[in-house]
Amino acid sequence: MVYRNEDLDTARCKREFHAAALEDCRWLGLQWQGKPINQSDRMILYEQAFRKLKSAGHLFPCTCTRKDIQEATTAPHSEEGEILYPGTCRQAMATPENQPANWRFRVPNGKVIEFQDGHFGPQQFVAGRDFGDFPVWQKNGVPAYQLAVVVDDAAMGITEVVRGADLLISTARQLLLYDALKLTPPAFFHCELMCDENGQRLAKRHDSLSLQTLRGQGKSPEELHADW
Repeated sequence: MVYRNEDLDTARCKREFHAAALEDCRWLGLQWQGKPINQSDRMILYEQAFRKLKSAGHLFPCTCTRKDIQEATTAPHSEEGEILYPGTCRQAMATPENQPANWRFRVPNGKVIEFQDGHFGPQQFVAGRDFGDFPVWQKNGVPAYQLAVVVDDAAMGITEVVRGADLLISTARQLLLYDALKLTPPAFFHCELMCDENGQRLAKRHDSLSLQTLRGQGKSPEELHADW
């Protein structure tokens, strides 16, 4: 197991948060090989992957804002209600000079992406129906989550990714990137999400209790495992 600090979002990834996360993991009894790895130290790898995708024609520049997409009358919705990118800039190959743009991956509409999940079993998603063209490089010069984790997992030789069920559809997106970059994907295991007494998943935006708070209340790792 490796510890990867996904710190590309500089506005949210503060040094104190990183230290607290390490402390929480050690308290839970987690151990990893080697020193923690910072994504912010690996930009050259993401840039190489971005250029490879761009030169192969998989990407297009997009100047749409989130508000533009939400307000687009042509924007379709997935069966889960997610707003799909309506394709506004899909035919663009370049943007006006000095105009910043996000770069999106042009999904092959109608392509069926299938994989075997270690917990939920066979999974199937259809590109263009369940998800649309997605960002891989942001206008601030930082890679998007989807690209960064694919590059890192491949470079680090990760054999199994364990994460929450809310990222099942992200796996479909990432498998397209693995294929486009000619990389071998790992196995995936998606866990059911931990929820509070109201059925809401534990998240900062719901003021969920942090591990630090629970630890301060005298909870033990064994008790938390039993509770959830």
